[in-house]
Amino acid sequence: MSTEEQVREFGRVWAAAEERGDTEVLAGLAADGFRLVGPLGFVLDRDQWLARYGAGGLVTEKLDWDDVEVRDFGTTAIAIGVHAQVAEHQGNPVNGRFRATHVLVRTEDRWCLAGIHLSPIGGPPPFASGGAAR
Repeated sequence: MSTEEQVREFGRVWAAAEERGDTEVLAGLAADGFRLVGPLGFVLDRDQWLARYGAGGLVTEKLDWDDVEVRDFGTTAIAIGVHAQVAEHQGNPVNGRFRATHVLVRTEDRWCLAGIHLSPIGGPPPFASGGAAR
């Protein structure tokens, strides 16, 4: 199986575990030094990332990981795609579409998730339509 196929399969397993809130599977996927940079700039370490599901804090109803491009750098792979979710955090909706970058590292014979960076996908800025920003 090619690196691209392995990384795409890894992404499917990760997304399904997020939907289930399966912290045991997520812990097995994440590298010890894992970091997530959230869409508002906050940073979570591995333990904080896993703790999101504790006591029903995060409930992910649906998570799609699509439009993925994989770049192979040997023992590192970068996957950039669209992360679309329907979820609640502490009772508040956190639905959204994000451009996401996943950084994976190969340890022995398997891939581990070293980092995720999420950026909201929004509309064009006011100046892009040809009109003046107000």
